[in-house]
Amino acid sequence: MERPDFFELKNGSKVKLPFTDKEYQNRLEKIRTIMSNNNVDMTILTSMHNIAYYTGFIYCSFGRPYGCLITQNKIVTISANIDASQPWRRSYCENIIYTDWKKDNFLKAIVSIIGRDDPPKTVGIENDHITLDIKEKLNSIFSFSNFKDISKELMNLRMIKSQEEINIIKNGARIADLGAEEIVKHIKVGQSELEIAIAGRDRMEREIAKIYPNAEYMDTWVWFQSGINTDGAHNPKTNRKLISGDILSLNTFPMISGYYTALERTLFVNHVDDESLKAWEANIKVHKRGLELIKPGAKCSEICEELNDLFAQLGYLQYRTFGYGHSFGVLSHFYGREAGLELREDVETVLEKNMVISMEPMIMIPEGKPGAGGYREHDILVIKDDDADNITKFPFGPENNVIKN
Repeated sequence: MERPDFFELKNGSKVKLPFTDKEYQNRLEKIRTIMSNNNVDMTILTSMHNIAYYTGFIYCSFGRPYGCLITQNKIVTISANIDASQPWRRSYCENIIYTDWKKDNFLKAIVSIIGRDDPPKTVGIENDHITLDIKEKLNSIFSFSNFKDISKELMNLRMIKSQEEINIIKNGARIADLGAEEIVKHIKVGQSELEIAIAGRDRMEREIAKIYPNAEYMDTWVWFQSGINTDGAHNPKTNRKLISGDILSLNTFPMISGYYTALERTLFVNHVDDESLKAWEANIKVHKRGLELIKPGAKCSEICEELNDLFAQLGYLQYRTFGYGHSFGVLSHFYGREAGLELREDVETVLEKNMVISMEPMIMIPEGKPGAGGYREHDILVIKDDDADNITKFPFGPENNVIKN
């Protein structure tokens, strides 16, 4: 029996994607303009975030390569046979499946789409994602082609959100608030971080299913940290049980078709001591000032400078741990980053309409010092014509988040 190196399979019907065909068409027009401006004949996307952005399909690699080939008149995803027809059903475009029977069938599938007789002069790739192995193999099959990195230009496109994207981000922010409300109901002395986190995650996933009944449901998660576990913003939940006086960090992350949103809050169980209250209030003061500074025309680095000065005046600058905020869109803890839109000292981007960015100051006071723990608040803002819309509604501060039980 002769088994194929690659094939097409349209098993079932196309499903309803989170965005309209017009939205995907607009995105394609923009990437094709970039390709034209850079004399790029063909682009091979390899990252989860860009493939999801242009097609709607979010792959699960498990060690296998995935791709999306774009020319001026074609767009095709290349996926592994283990996924069968799911990539075709859940994408805006056509799909070709490669098999595991022979080495480098992924590359053969790419060649089958464009043919060998007219190789592209210039191939666009994502230097910030493509592996050295795949790059070397592409060099071997496109030996007469030049390769050009277009990852930064694609990032710049993703930084400006469409109205459809803003709508899904707003829904995500609302669902993050619901997850936080559920978590607060379960905060009790003796309860574990794990069990509390499960309650918040389940509440969010059910709401996502209610609002987006045709979606796939994956990667929504909660980080609920207590005590010393609050020292890192990305510390996983544990089985630690809450005790009275604990500092808590509540973090809800609904994922809707690859679109990440977040809510993060500092809380205490039953009571907060004086030094902890002082640190908490300092971080809140910076948070409130940061919310005021986010508006069109503001430069990321200058926002950082002012907030650094405020932290210094309050006596906590030495405890600051990371940048003051980042963009939102197709990203998660697995993939994606729009590094050009982060509130850091080395980012000179000027905020403009339809960017979406967080304000999330954090300080961490080491164990053994008065007020020990990690303090973090996090809101999401959508830049408008003259100001910004804060789409996070869950309250913050000692008057709201000292949870009595």
